[in-house]
Amino acid sequence: MRLLVVLFMALALTGCDSISKVLKSKDPEYKLRKAEDFYARKKYNYAQEIYQDIMPYFKGTQKFEDIYYKYAYTAYYQHDYLNAENLFKTYVEVFPHSNRAEEMEYMRAYTFYRQSPKPELDQTNTIKAMGMMQTFINTHPGSARNKDAGAIVDACRAKLEAKDRGAAKLYFDLGQFRAAATAYEAVMNNYPDSQQSDMYLYMAIRSHYQFAQLSVEEKREERYGKVVDACADFMDRFPQSTYAKQVQEYLSLSQNQLKVIAHEPSKTPA
Repeated sequence: MRLLVVLFMALALTGCDSISKVLKSKDPEYKLRKAEDFYARKKYNYAQEIYQDIMPYFKGTQKFEDIYYKYAYTAYYQHDYLNAENLFKTYVEVFPHSNRAEEMEYMRAYTFYRQSPKPELDQTNTIKAMGMMQTFINTHPGSARNKDAGAIVDACRAKLEAKDRGAAKLYFDLGQFRAAATAYEAVMNNYPDSQQSDMYLYMAIRSHYQFAQLSVEEKREERYGKVVDACADFMDRFPQSTYAKQVQEYLSLSQNQLKVIAHEPSKTPA
């Protein structure tokens, strides 16, 4: 084990010594060759350092575009997506007519996708990735990358749906039924093509019913009425749903409650 550590340190020091010698050279063409060699061997940290060093010398030459292109990718391949996004963006701004500009636009959007976190966390990067990939598809309708871009848009939308679904479930689990009903209805409306639309409306019905059950007497009629309306909407939209039987039960329960309320003596003074 100790021998492996010693060998690793020796290799690291050799690499540092090698890059140091390259950077001290006064020959930019030699530095470029070494950068290309490091890049080809996937030693992106070394290639990045040399590219950064020689860019001022090659700026304005025919070689500069390729140098900048690979420099941007050195950040990406090291998973430095924040820096890579900025470099891909700058590439398109500096070389808007390049045959690589489309690729760089795609990669810029892709860096946001790579930074997209778990559904329960902040989804700013997911929203950016989805928006930028959709813009890419609209801007480049014939691109070979559109299939992948579309898949990423779908994946981002699914993640946002999962986050909103989780928030609605949390409201329900905490007994905040009014908020749960609103949240489930919002998820259903925001993701109309979802395979779980019937479940969202069913959960909204459950939430409305629980909220009505907990309501003060003077509010119960209105709130059971909402359950009845939601059940009718459900049966109209999803008559074949696996939740149809449960919805029918909530409809019957709510209608029975409304009958009871209708037969209660009025408490309004004569």
